[in-house]
Amino acid sequence: MIRKFDYLVIGSGVAGMSFALQVANPKHKVALLCKTTIDEANTAKAQGGVAAVTNLELDNFEKHIKDTMIAGDYISDIKAVEQVVKNAPAGIRRLVEWGVRFDCKEDGTFDLHREGGHSEFRILHHADDSGFEIQRGLIEAVRHHPNIRVFENHFAVEIITQHHLGVEVTRRTPDIECYGAYVLDPDTGKVDTFLSKVTLLATGGIGAIYSTTTNPDIATGDGIAMAYRAKAEVQDMEFVQFHPTALYHTGESHPAYLITEAMRGYGGILRLPNGEEFMQKYDKRLSLAPRDIVARAIDKEMKIHGLNHVCLDVTHKDPEQTKLHFPNIYTKCLSIGIDITKEYIPVCPSAHYLCGGVKVNLNAETSIKRLYAVGECSCTGLHGGNRLASNSLIEAVVYADAAARHAEEVIENYSYNTKIPEWNDEGTMTNEEKVLIAQDMREVGQIMANYVGIVRSDLRLHRAWQRLDLLYEETEELFKRVKATKDICELRNAINVGYLVTRQAIERKESRGLHYTLDYPKHAYDFK
Repeated sequence: MIRKFDYLVIGSGVAGMSFALQVANPKHKVALLCKTTIDEANTAKAQGGVAAVTNLELDNFEKHIKDTMIAGDYISDIKAVEQVVKNAPAGIRRLVEWGVRFDCKEDGTFDLHREGGHSEFRILHHADDSGFEIQRGLIEAVRHHPNIRVFENHFAVEIITQHHLGVEVTRRTPDIECYGAYVLDPDTGKVDTFLSKVTLLATGGIGAIYSTTTNPDIATGDGIAMAYRAKAEVQDMEFVQFHPTALYHTGESHPAYLITEAMRGYGGILRLPNGEEFMQKYDKRLSLAPRDIVARAIDKEMKIHGLNHVCLDVTHKDPEQTKLHFPNIYTKCLSIGIDITKEYIPVCPSAHYLCGGVKVNLNAETSIKRLYAVGECSCTGLHGGNRLASNSLIEAVVYADAAARHAEEVIENYSYNTKIPEWNDEGTMTNEEKVLIAQDMREVGQIMANYVGIVRSDLRLHRAWQRLDLLYEETEELFKRVKATKDICELRNAINVGYLVTRQAIERKESRGLHYTLDYPKHAYDFK
């Protein structure tokens, strides 16, 4: 089946829905593809909130810019940082107009939190489920928009370019163009052709390629893998952020429950299970140091003491205030027998966020014409070597706006390419092959966690490369002779993305930001 839409949006988190809401109008129709249901996205898992300068009496753009550059280890693109920080307040206003609710004080001003790496209180939030509230508000706006058609449980298999017309496309080919995407409809088992004038990737992150992650299972890096196979430029993949404080609970690894950084901003203290503090050994900012430092410190302490977790302590805080500010965390921990007002919270680092991705410019354009990328799948340059807490959601909103503005200016120059052939779906899938796919996905998670984790070395990285290369060859051979299914496409994408993380980690001959290697140590303290 061939479908035509002016805009094809692949992904239904804050990035995809923000863009869709801005470009949809009676003249231009939008298709919004959801890999599963519209409410399942990394956005909904975000607890902390959205960073924006709204209290001008205490805060200003220069402070937010400086905090972002420091957290990014000065690799961040200053133009991208300025674009996001200065346009953040307008982005907040758009979210509110679309129906998103942020907590306010009695005087009507925003109730602001502070998180690690921030010099001021500037985090807008909705209790401790800010991402869920943003997702809720945007879903309601999207569902009521007459010019947005939502396709739930539709999986983008490949981006369509000249390659599908028989043209040889390499990374040196000029003027590669995107004409839409081949999309799997699980209900029919068929791969349909979605033709578009403009395509936006908003497919989220890659956490699910690690054995333990705060991300949902769907975060397999699909957009990055598709763009890379289409010969788009991909950058900074070595910078994988591990959230320092995921709830340690046996049996919950995909996703691991996130203990928001706002809890440390609230006054939470990291301790060993015996009550001993340890962050003073690693950073003068103690528990409020940036995530890369805190994650490595926890990893170091766990290895020194043979632990599978450390603890976060809020027992010294007022119990009623703790319940008020973190109701969902309180309820979650209570469900596994932990009263956080009286007991320590067991926590450990977990794969959380990718700072790299498909390289884009200030308009969110990729190196492929007619293809934009926004959100975690993109690399804007904002995050540099390490994302500052709560900068991700606002980045998605600001860059969705930039992409929408640019796309609206150029879309009339484009037309549908009706010469695109239909997908070749010959082949069958057997139960035996499904078992192999599941086993290979588990192996990818183990490879990435063991060899491409918080602390790396050349030996570990090259071992990962070799293992992933073998899996790649086996999976590509299988993919060519079977019908496309969500499982094999996700495996294929996970291997591609794991390879990119590993390769770019090998290429960076220094410890910088989230990339820490024993072969090129930079810091005064040693995390061996």
